[in-house]
Amino acid sequence: MPESVTAHRHGGLGEWSATAICGNDITSSCLYVSALSILYAGTLAPIALLLVVGVLFVFRSIYAEVVGALPLNGGAYNALLNTTSKFRASLAACLTILSYMATAVISASEAMRYAQAVVPQVPLTAATIGLLGVFMLLTILGITESARVAIVIFVTHLATMAALIVIAVVHVALHGLDTLMANLATPAPGGLVAALFFGFSAAMLGISGFESSANFVEEQAEGVFPKTLRNMWIAVAVLNPTIALLALSVLPIASVGTHSEAMLAHLGTEAAGPWLATAVSVDAALVLSGAVLTSFVGVTGLARRMTLDRCLPQFLLRMNRRGTPHRIIIAFFLLTVSVLFITRGELTAMAGVYTISFLGVMALFAFGNILLKVKRAGLPRPDRASWLAVLLGLVAVAAGLVGNAMLNPDYFVVFLEYFIPAVLLLSVMLGRIAILRAVLYVVRFVVAPLAGPLRGVARAIREKIDEINSQQVVFFTRGDNVANLNNVMLYIRANEHTNRVKIVTVVDDPKNVPPRLATHLEFLDEAYPDIDIEFVVVEGTFGPKLIEILSKQWKIPVNLMFIGAPGDHFMYGLAELGGVRLII
Repeated sequence: MPESVTAHRHGGLGEWSATAICGNDITSSCLYVSALSILYAGTLAPIALLLVVGVLFVFRSIYAEVVGALPLNGGAYNALLNTTSKFRASLAACLTILSYMATAVISASEAMRYAQAVVPQVPLTAATIGLLGVFMLLTILGITESARVAIVIFVTHLATMAALIVIAVVHVALHGLDTLMANLATPAPGGLVAALFFGFSAAMLGISGFESSANFVEEQAEGVFPKTLRNMWIAVAVLNPTIALLALSVLPIASVGTHSEAMLAHLGTEAAGPWLATAVSVDAALVLSGAVLTSFVGVTGLARRMTLDRCLPQFLLRMNRRGTPHRIIIAFFLLTVSVLFITRGELTAMAGVYTISFLGVMALFAFGNILLKVKRAGLPRPDRASWLAVLLGLVAVAAGLVGNAMLNPDYFVVFLEYFIPAVLLLSVMLGRIAILRAVLYVVRFVVAPLAGPLRGVARAIREKIDEINSQQVVFFTRGDNVANLNNVMLYIRANEHTNRVKIVTVVDDPKNVPPRLATHLEFLDEAYPDIDIEFVVVEGTFGPKLIEILSKQWKIPVNLMFIGAPGDHFMYGLAELGGVRLII
């Protein structure tokens, strides 16, 4: 069933619903990032966290430009898919999926650890699986229901953090700055430069989740996406440096290491007593649960987009009555549970995957912005990031990756243990035609003595290859430039599993068909004998309605329809075209 244009238009999530879904992930970082920064940067932690706030400000413009130009689900995957090859885009997708997987497992487990602090009888593993299951069901019910829960969690978290900050400020006002002065007299770990570098690297964990909004942008109302970026930035800018400064003003720096896993609860105890520590623990369990929801929503949007692009098995596209791809959601749940059992609840390994994956996604988003500027310079976009901003963002994330690798060298090895199998799986999907042909060769020629019994196997493989290649793709062309048309054929041959290409020109009058187009296509048809090129002239006006009509008429999904990058005067945004891809 082909995807219609209307399926890709903006959804109905408003500013606060969308902000809550992704904001629970990024604002939950204040529960641990301040302690990490103090451990590595000492009293320079607030400065390290402010540096991260600056990096995040730069990435606001980077994300706004990329998603403004390509407003479709998929984040870094979508950015690279429309500027480079499908395989490179799939590498970004692997990193993103691993990041969500690690986020879900770590957040669910940590949420239940905080719950144990309030109710010690909570069974950790069973409760973690139960929490993952609850958010699986909630995501299956639909994004509207998910957003309502996310808003409740988000508001509760902000209110709890505001109360903690106010009470800590009152405590400092009543008891003076003696603790802060004593802490400031403590030498920076490893010296000034090392403390700032490693503190900054650890503090970069505080922006995990910023990429999530780009993975469900289609479910957001028009104009909401940049507001989610602004709101997340404000929350991080206020919470993380402020909490670090107050912690240094209330707690002796030597005690931070002892209470690093629950420093905010300890801060609450010192500032007001056990009741505030309990409130912080309950809030931590809630907001970390919200981060689990963010993972489910984000990975659903990304995986669905990848499945539409035939990077993942097509059976995952099946929708339930509520219009959600439940098979993707259930598959992600099973994956997270399997990871929980494989790691036996020891989440240090997943922390390595988490750190490198999300920093890698941020770096690839900056790289995607560069490709967008170079290869799609004429593509309309509401915002533009300066070259300086993009390069600063890329360098900052690269520094964060290097710093975290130096702090935890074993993490990189663990990351590869998860990343390489994920890449191999996607490589099989993208290279399945070549793999099937190799198997067919073996069946036909290597085991010739068994040709009779294996004849049916060979026929089945041949039929499977033909079935995969039978999916026709469309390229809409306005001109007859043979070099551009040849680039189209090269891209399709390298990135799409098909031997049927429909070249379409849309004109208001048949007399306006580019004069040399038919001749050039005849030449290309001979140059690419393994691809059947069909030339179609459509009378009408190119736009969303025509694309929807042709998609239904030809039974070709919109995301398998391609165009060249439109110019500034093109009257439609890419989102209005329903997922049409840019390939030249």
